[in-house]
Amino acid sequence: MRVPLLDLSAQYDLLAEPIRREFDEILRTQNFILGPKVEEFERALAEYCGARHAIGVSSGTDAQLAILMALGLAPGDAVITTAYTFFATAGCIARLGATPLFVDIDPATFNISPAALAQFLQRHCRRNAANQVIDGAGRTVRAIIPVHLFGLCCEMDPINEIAARYELTVIEDAAQAIGAEYPSKAGMRQAGTMSLVGSFSFYPSKNLGAAGDAGAIVCDDDGLAQRFRIFRQHGMEPRYFHHFIGGNFRLDALQAAILKVKLPYLNRWSAARRAVADIYREEFSRSRLTNRITLPAEPYRERGLTNHHIYHQFVIRTPRRDELQQHLTARGIGSAIYYPLGLHEQKCFAGLGYGPGDLLETERAARETLALPIYPELTLEMQREVVDVIAEFFA
Repeated sequence: MRVPLLDLSAQYDLLAEPIRREFDEILRTQNFILGPKVEEFERALAEYCGARHAIGVSSGTDAQLAILMALGLAPGDAVITTAYTFFATAGCIARLGATPLFVDIDPATFNISPAALAQFLQRHCRRNAANQVIDGAGRTVRAIIPVHLFGLCCEMDPINEIAARYELTVIEDAAQAIGAEYPSKAGMRQAGTMSLVGSFSFYPSKNLGAAGDAGAIVCDDDGLAQRFRIFRQHGMEPRYFHHFIGGNFRLDALQAAILKVKLPYLNRWSAARRAVADIYREEFSRSRLTNRITLPAEPYRERGLTNHHIYHQFVIRTPRRDELQQHLTARGIGSAIYYPLGLHEQKCFAGLGYGPGDLLETERAARETLALPIYPELTLEMQREVVDVIAEFFA
């Protein structure tokens, strides 16, 4: 039996009629860029997340870029983040002439390690005469970007405490974690809403996916939200009057309309993904594979949350990862490696001076992790096929 890594056709079949109605209305009005459909989605998204503002933009990458531009990131600045993430997290920092500073991950969650973050700031940074945080090369450390990877929130309480101690801005990369919850000291909070500003991606494969690229920024500050809205239109307000240099980061009405139709189903889909994850755990235990592979961590499962994990990906780890993937591929089972290299090892960042062994847990995760099929419509029969093929490999 062939089992694809992802199959979005069943989801579309469920929502085809309302999506087509939205498309027909947009085509009839010819209002394609921003406009009422985008505003409707922004209001719905802000309400869902528990944020005061949501600003629709052209992609998750552009959400990150717009945030950093609006906050004035520039050459000579630096931002601390994880090297175990999609390229855009660090790429947007570098595009503005600033420098990404990488710290290691927690080996269980794959998220940025608060302990590694604190250690980095203590060992490699100092305060200058202006009380700014400066790294060893004299760059001004401006912010920390934690990434809520694979659908699980970072440990935001200690991260925010560290950031407050050093007076650094926190920017959440929640591209893979919309709706994921965290048991903060202040109560349950959602990914993207536990800092100054957060960003989302609605790439088609995300839990809430568009029919192309789309993204959003969420925040509570009225002035900052307005600044983001101006930035997404080349810094223009009103028309043809430019206050600053922004970008073309506008969200299409067609994408907003699709996302607005899908948003009410998001919690249902996330619950279905968790059910799939639970079945995987049962089947791997039944097949006595839990001593051969490491299953995803669920650190908040017993903390009274609904969306303690939204399972954007179901990522296992094994030292025999590459061999296992070859075996799965030969048997028609989809899988993916996220990510084969830490960003500190990428050729484009060679000038930063990182070497092998600098981020041991990141490098080990890059060698050992493998994402298995997970989506709401994945059947029990398909899951058992995946587990049986893995069991066959280890037999």
